[in-house]
Amino acid sequence: MSGQTQFVKNYLQKRKNYFEDVSEFIFRHPETRFEEYESAAFLADQCEQEGFQVERGVGNIETAFVATYGTGKPVIGFLGEFDALSGLSQEPNTASPQPWETDTGHGCGHNLLGTGAFAAACAAKAYLEENNLPGTVKFFGCPGEEGGSGKTFMVREGVFEDVDLAYSWHPSPTNSIMSKSSLANYQVFFRFKGITSHAAASPHLGRSALDAVELMNVGVQYLREHIIDSARVHYAITNTGGISPNVVQAQAEVLYLIRAPKVNQVEDIYKRVIKIAEGAALMTETELEIDFIKACSNYVPNRAAERLLYESLTEIGVDEPTEDEKAFAKAIYETLSESEQADAVNGMKAFGYIGDGSDLEDKYIMETISTYVESDGILSGSTDVGDVSWVVPTAQLTTSTSAIGTPLHTWQMTSQGLSSNAHKAMLRSAGSMALAALKVFNDPEKMNPIREEFSAFAEKNPYKNPIPAEVKPAKLGQ
Repeated sequence: MSGQTQFVKNYLQKRKNYFEDVSEFIFRHPETRFEEYESAAFLADQCEQEGFQVERGVGNIETAFVATYGTGKPVIGFLGEFDALSGLSQEPNTASPQPWETDTGHGCGHNLLGTGAFAAACAAKAYLEENNLPGTVKFFGCPGEEGGSGKTFMVREGVFEDVDLAYSWHPSPTNSIMSKSSLANYQVFFRFKGITSHAAASPHLGRSALDAVELMNVGVQYLREHIIDSARVHYAITNTGGISPNVVQAQAEVLYLIRAPKVNQVEDIYKRVIKIAEGAALMTETELEIDFIKACSNYVPNRAAERLLYESLTEIGVDEPTEDEKAFAKAIYETLSESEQADAVNGMKAFGYIGDGSDLEDKYIMETISTYVESDGILSGSTDVGDVSWVVPTAQLTTSTSAIGTPLHTWQMTSQGLSSNAHKAMLRSAGSMALAALKVFNDPEKMNPIREEFSAFAEKNPYKNPIPAEVKPAKLGQ
């Protein structure tokens, strides 16, 4: 074991209880996008107590911040998230649905994600201090990943301009490098305004905004046959115009989320959806307002950075789970439906798992590290880490914080957010990211292949931020 590996392991083990407490605070203060007031303030305060210089409210976002330590090059950043999800309140460490009074919960593990990135930054800082090395560590407090694309707004405002290399991670049931690209997306409100009237006595005088929403949705259903197979178009009717069927609805709105492998593909589909909405407005003689909420680009993996991260993950390794951890994971697995259990391997492959599942037989926690393969596949979801990867060489990993088969955005995921297994996996990710950073700080020439790969891509693929300049971050429900 190298001295750097031993340093990282010793540091994180010594401070294990502290980082677990940080994770628990965020878990017990779940807040949705751009309203993470307690979580962001708490994390920023912890950064200051650890000796970082903290700039709050960066990128014109109240709950975004950057914590910095050190001077000179290279500048290595760790991306942290801390927003929660509506509808996923859940008592931790239980194998049955037990929601709290609050509606919100950490069903995507962002209490772990933010804390793990913070722990990595602290370990890297400690190593620079002890060895009196040049270099800069930055921890980015990134709000609003869930439906808000906080990092995309931060990229638009130049927050990552001086960063040489960025690392991030995400909780999941596997230990892998996240080597796939992701889907770009746009999220847009279509709001229709009509004329109210008595639906029986004078319907001819009314103009139904709800009719416009329904006609738009029907039109989009027909569009689905004529877009690329890898695209996805989702919607939610967020305002039906009231609960009185005898009143012609004068207001109605629908929220669309359009995804495709590339931003330009999303843009093409979006233009066609606009035409459908305009047609619905014409048919119903209603007025249409389009409100662009957010967007994010597809993720661009940096293979050289991934190889360094994978090497570090294997050096940090995986501790065997305890009998109690195995038993809890089994209890969680047994709450999953047959279809969720059957899809367990596919779900792990989305996060970089390589295999047919035979190595997981009779197991409920992944105890090994998946082989690293440079994948040309596309993650079925979206992430605002994508926009960071267009302006900074970026690599991501995932570690097994949850039982095999656990889908994200479920009460089961929330329940495991404070488990001992989740915290061990959180520190595994922290150690892997920190170790990868230390290797670069010790030998800055390791940045050369990372820069060369990034520059070659950027030269052929100029970046354009997908969020229009006038669009501001929107809180949930806005």
